[in-house]
Amino acid sequence: MPRKVILVADPGIDTAFAVALALNDPNIDVVGLLPTAGNVSAEQSTANVHTLIDVIDPPKWPKLAAALPARYDSDGLALHGPGGLGGVTFPSATRHTLHPADKILTELAHESPRQVTLINLGPLTTLATALDRDPTLPAVLEQTVIVGGAWREPGNAGPVAEFHIHLDPDAAKRVFAAELNPLLITLDVTRRLIFSPTDLLELPNPDSRTCQFLRQIVPFGIRASSNLYGIEGFHLKDVLGTVAVAVAGCVSSERHFVDVETKGELTRGMTVIDTRANPTGVPNTRVATGVAVTDVRQYIERTLKAAH
Repeated sequence: MPRKVILVADPGIDTAFAVALALNDPNIDVVGLLPTAGNVSAEQSTANVHTLIDVIDPPKWPKLAAALPARYDSDGLALHGPGGLGGVTFPSATRHTLHPADKILTELAHESPRQVTLINLGPLTTLATALDRDPTLPAVLEQTVIVGGAWREPGNAGPVAEFHIHLDPDAAKRVFAAELNPLLITLDVTRRLIFSPTDLLELPNPDSRTCQFLRQIVPFGIRASSNLYGIEGFHLKDVLGTVAVAVAGCVSSERHFVDVETKGELTRGMTVIDTRANPTGVPNTRVATGVAVTDVRQYIERTLKAAH
């Protein structure tokens, strides 16, 4: 039976890639695709989620929502392009009377208690708001995966802060205190998943709607990565959120107590991972420590080869 999944996404090139894989994996049932501000504004994220569904046109459409009206201090447009999808414009029609993402999240979780995995591919604002709305949510979700944070690696939104956590550290702090026991996939692991321009532009099923879409949006990310970071290729960070659920055992982890710094002038958004023998608190998070990159590549190849 396919695994039920809710994706919280702020598309973004790598986020769009992660969503495309989930929508094309027959072993994943994406019951909800919920937008959040992050790489792009709330309004743009809502539009981009609709674009993904319209362009990919999966056999089963997930439930959609409206992103919460969050405003952050920064965005990801320098890396992901105007509009977030590589500067490419796609025809899409946003549905009317969309319910807010936090409401849809809680409803979907309760429709299938202990059967839904939440994969968070953006800031934690939506999840924190859903927890405020429904404190029973941790007991209803089967699993939570969070792509975000940095451990021993430098940050990408400051010296020690990762972009997703940095945008809303207060929300992140509330999430880690909520007894969700999430799998946290930090920059230490996501930075290992870099694809060359050839990998990204010569996808295995060029006639599929999905591969045609991805080939349109990735060139901007390749150029931006070269200009901004001197990297030849592109990090598909958010893809690990999908793969961690789809490929059993491909991400290894350790249990630690995790908290978030919310006020430091230089450390705002830092994920504090307490590795002492006697940590401040009880371990509350499974922190990713490694990834089987070959397995990830094989999964992407296999999924895209059979894509719609």
